[in-house]
Amino acid sequence: MIDLPPYPPLDPSNYDLIIVGTGVSESVLAAAASSSGSSVLHLDPNPFYGSHFASLSLPDLTSFLHSNSFSSPPPPSSPPLPPSNNHDFISVDLVNRSLYSSVEISSFESEILEEHSRRFNVDLCGPRVVFCADESINLMLKSGANNYVEFKSIDASFVGDSSGELRNVPDSRAAIFKDKSLTLLEKNQLMKFFKLVQSHLASSTENDDTTTVKISEEDMESPFVDFLTKMRLPPKIKSIILYAIAMLDYDQDNMETCRHLLKTKEGIDRMALYIISMGRFSNALGALIYPIYGQGELPQAFCRRAAVKGCIYVLRMPITALLLDKETGGYKGISKMKLSVFLSQRRLINKRKVARGICVIRGSVKADVSNALIVYPPKSLFPEQLTAIRVLQLGSGLAVCPADMHVLYLSTLCDNDDQGIKSLLSAMSNLIRLPDPENHQSDSVVENDTCEAKPILLWRALYVQELVKGEFGGTISSMPSPDGNLNNNEIVESALKLYEQLMGSEELFKEETSVENTTEENDDGVDIED
Repeated sequence: MIDLPPYPPLDPSNYDLIIVGTGVSESVLAAAASSSGSSVLHLDPNPFYGSHFASLSLPDLTSFLHSNSFSSPPPPSSPPLPPSNNHDFISVDLVNRSLYSSVEISSFESEILEEHSRRFNVDLCGPRVVFCADESINLMLKSGANNYVEFKSIDASFVGDSSGELRNVPDSRAAIFKDKSLTLLEKNQLMKFFKLVQSHLASSTENDDTTTVKISEEDMESPFVDFLTKMRLPPKIKSIILYAIAMLDYDQDNMETCRHLLKTKEGIDRMALYIISMGRFSNALGALIYPIYGQGELPQAFCRRAAVKGCIYVLRMPITALLLDKETGGYKGISKMKLSVFLSQRRLINKRKVARGICVIRGSVKADVSNALIVYPPKSLFPEQLTAIRVLQLGSGLAVCPADMHVLYLSTLCDNDDQGIKSLLSAMSNLIRLPDPENHQSDSVVENDTCEAKPILLWRALYVQELVKGEFGGTISSMPSPDGNLNNNEIVESALKLYEQLMGSEELFKEETSVENTTEENDDGVDIED
């Protein structure tokens, strides 16, 4: 490999803030700090933006996963840096820990995929979508970053089970009454519950306790699953609310295995996010949207906003050591630059992991539906399934794959690699069919035992990612890794928390009110404007 030429000296050489890694939280922080007037240097060791939130071509994604997996040999250590001429520094080497394990990549149609490999934009941290009322959308609107990214709607949401049936998630009054899988009694029960939640939210907003119904404080502190039972909702409806609207991971009916028993207060907040998202943008089909060209567009949008405000970007810049000031005991620099350092994913490992899968398929898991979210609640596929499995199908209209293909993202929380991979493979076999090497078919779909069409698998990646917590405080802090959630709210909250520590009460993006729209017209896209 040809060595890259050394970087020319940076001018200025002193910065208020240096951020390493261009993930979502790092990019939000860079945009916010730059907008407040701070001088910011934003580095990334990769040749692309997004770090572990990036969207990559198939060859680049394969290379990244293998080079960042536990099986990869550690990079050679760099020689110690010499002391600075101006201060007495000690060089402290950084050791990078791999984030991924059990990486397995298989190609079943190599010629076709090689021909179109650069037409894929595949997310490293999928499945991930954006709720229309997400905090990331609020920040985009406030900062002007929405002018650098376009979205399209997720067409539908489903709840699946081991039979292969995909049931619609009724998320509005019209959808409830159109749903043929619900009985009239179930429709009335669900409508009554939705009205109760909306009435409670209205009373909380208007501070009016006399004209609207409000959920009692006792109920608000009780487990959400118990409250749903109290409302006499049948198991099927409870499952939809818990796992396809509130987006819970753990089995709420099993206290032995449930690591997060949701209170009704939190459950109502999650339903509020879903309900408010439903009607926020007039041309959005539902509560969920997705960025055209992939999730990697989100950090790039904030990076572009930061660059407009003077942030300096340098890619392909690995950081191998920090400089420790002997006199103060604080980290002061990388090479000759004075800084506060915010590293992406320092290693505070959570015991939990998230298993992820990516499939390229020919055909669709649901006829006439291109972009869809599918949730398999705990125990819906096999008795030992402890956590929900989420599947996101995306089509070529989002510029993530060629026209005759779809990309599937799958994820589930797990305690170990084997447990997570088993859950992913179970969901895959429920939705798609592996090509038969002995009787290869060129058809776009094949039929299963119930005569339902299943798409054919062309390419697959399986891997397990460690969940890394962020750590704030002092002159060096770290951001969390991609989590197991469907959206980026907790990731964004970590950036806001760090911004508050740095800037105090200074308003976030206070002057970002009118930014020139740089995106092209898109009749099918979702306009995210106030």
